[in-house]
Amino acid sequence: MGREQTPGFDAKAFLTKARTGRSVSAYQRKQVVFAQGDPADAVFYIETGRIKLTVVSEQGKAAVVAMLGPGDFFGEGCLAGQPVRMATASAMTEASLVRIGRQAMIGLLHERSVFTERFMAHLLARNVRFEEDLVDQLFNSSEKRLARVLLLLARFGKEGATEPVIPKISQEVLAEMVGTTRPRINEFMNKFRKLGFIEYNGGLHIHSSLLNVLLHG
Repeated sequence: MGREQTPGFDAKAFLTKARTGRSVSAYQRKQVVFAQGDPADAVFYIETGRIKLTVVSEQGKAAVVAMLGPGDFFGEGCLAGQPVRMATASAMTEASLVRIGRQAMIGLLHERSVFTERFMAHLLARNVRFEEDLVDQLFNSSEKRLARVLLLLARFGKEGATEPVIPKISQEVLAEMVGTTRPRINEFMNKFRKLGFIEYNGGLHIHSSLLNVLLHG
């Protein structure tokens, strides 16, 4: 999820300086940023909004592999020689993204600036998140996995970035992220609502008490 801003460092201002290889674009909800199989030629920085990364297998089965927010980067596989996109990136909400071409991004990283430190911190945090997701899938119940997904979407634990009201998200997407069925998601969501962990009031409100599911469930 999104990182807290480095004090005194304006990532957007830095990324949009008058140099070639960078641009800012607005995306509407459900608009595709890039599709699985497209040429991997740029890295993206999320200024505002939420982005979903989805992978479709050869058998046609889709899975949501990441949901990202302001301050996150995505598409960095191109820096490691990835020729095509391994996932589809699409906007979950209206979003503003900074696109940095591959060569421009490599140039930025060679400058060894505070930006380089920020980007490396992002990569390390993303790696930790992937490891946590693997452990979650191996050892935790579907109910606990759903609680963790909802807390991550609400950004609990990210200092100064808590968003207790999350964007509209379908139970089908939650089922893909958790690795279970929609009826099971519906069952868990109703249970969470009855226990007061979540509520529907102009959006989905996530309460910190949902942490109880992870700690004691």
